[in-house]
Amino acid sequence: MAAEKKPFHVAVVGGGIGGLCLAIGLLRQGVSVTLYEAASEFKEIGAGIGFGPNALRALEQIDPSLRASYETIQTSNPSPNRKSTWFQFQLGMKSQNWSKLQASTNPTEKITETWQDGQKVATVTAGKTGQLSFHRAHFLDILVALVPKDVPKFGKKLVDIEELEGGKLEMKFADGTTAQTDAVVGCDGVKSRTRALLLGPDHPAVSPRFTGKYAYRGLIPMEQAVEALGDEVARNSQLYMGHHGHVLTFPIEKGKTMNVVAFRSKEGEWGDEKWVLPMERWVMLRDYEGWGENVMKILSMIKRPDVWGLFDHPHAPTYYRKRFAILGDAAHASTPHQGAGAGQAVEDAFILSRLIGKISSADEIEKAFKAYDAIRRPRSQKVVETSRDAAAVYEFEDDSLGTDLEKVRATLEIRYKWIWDEDMNEHLRQAMELMD
Repeated sequence: MAAEKKPFHVAVVGGGIGGLCLAIGLLRQGVSVTLYEAASEFKEIGAGIGFGPNALRALEQIDPSLRASYETIQTSNPSPNRKSTWFQFQLGMKSQNWSKLQASTNPTEKITETWQDGQKVATVTAGKTGQLSFHRAHFLDILVALVPKDVPKFGKKLVDIEELEGGKLEMKFADGTTAQTDAVVGCDGVKSRTRALLLGPDHPAVSPRFTGKYAYRGLIPMEQAVEALGDEVARNSQLYMGHHGHVLTFPIEKGKTMNVVAFRSKEGEWGDEKWVLPMERWVMLRDYEGWGENVMKILSMIKRPDVWGLFDHPHAPTYYRKRFAILGDAAHASTPHQGAGAGQAVEDAFILSRLIGKISSADEIEKAFKAYDAIRRPRSQKVVETSRDAAAVYEFEDDSLGTDLEKVRATLEIRYKWIWDEDMNEHLRQAMELMD
């Protein structure tokens, strides 16, 4: 990570994927960094996630070794004809329930075709990479290995930030300690303290909002899944569509495990201060009454499901103030319906680390943050919006598409390209131009 040493210091608050990627990127640019983590160690919750082609390109630009390391833990669809497939979309409801839904949404239209449970609606491809997934904890291990041991400080829960004379910032932690730095970047997740400090505690965009969706998550040994579903269906990524819900499965841990996420709609608020709750299996199964054979087989194999309330952020009017900025979920927490949330944090880290690497003094930090905000905020906030829209398509809640599966197919085949096809070098060039 040798580079010309910069005469300023950056504090990164939060040791998740975004914070670690930013710290690695800054170190490669010769920037002195301290990473403050509230927990006693680096850790991730959840299981399988994936990166789109855009995130992989950004990852490689942050540090070429990251892409090589990622390839040691990534899992792709094993079938030769599914290598480029992101998800294969299929009908997840029983045929009679699907027919009832069609009749209720199109009462004047004569239904001429009967769709069966498991019938393919669309195959969405993601360039050459297809569905590349991994276990969060394994990816975190890769990132941690690239961070020198003197960079992170644990047990540092941020309470406040005060601007000092000369532009420096003083951070105050819950343990009574303080630390001074030239700049702070908050990467502390959806429940971000830094977001509240940046926008102000009463700002309407501070608190995350319940999206009206929740998800059951579970892991199934792949051999058990293959026995129940067959080799092709179990080992390759699938998305089962249904009214007010959808279920997706994809392989992780080099194909040893099937990752399952089952989504449902909920009216009103979440109603619990905890966002992740243990759930009785029978409650989950009741939620999917009227769904097809494969969906019920998958859910019946999850022995101890957790249910996750899904939250995202209202659009913040800015991602920075002077020498203070936010990144990743702290800036633009999103639902997972496009598989793009973690990738946006990686893009943030790539752009911001390069912008900071280009400047030569602490006085220019605000200029870098301003360019980062201008180039990253529109794109990342569009991901938040379109992720909500994607769930409506999967769950036949989009009024413009309804249950017209030809329209749904045509939409699915093109709706992700603007995320995946982003030219990251051009994205950086535009940011550099704005800064200059």
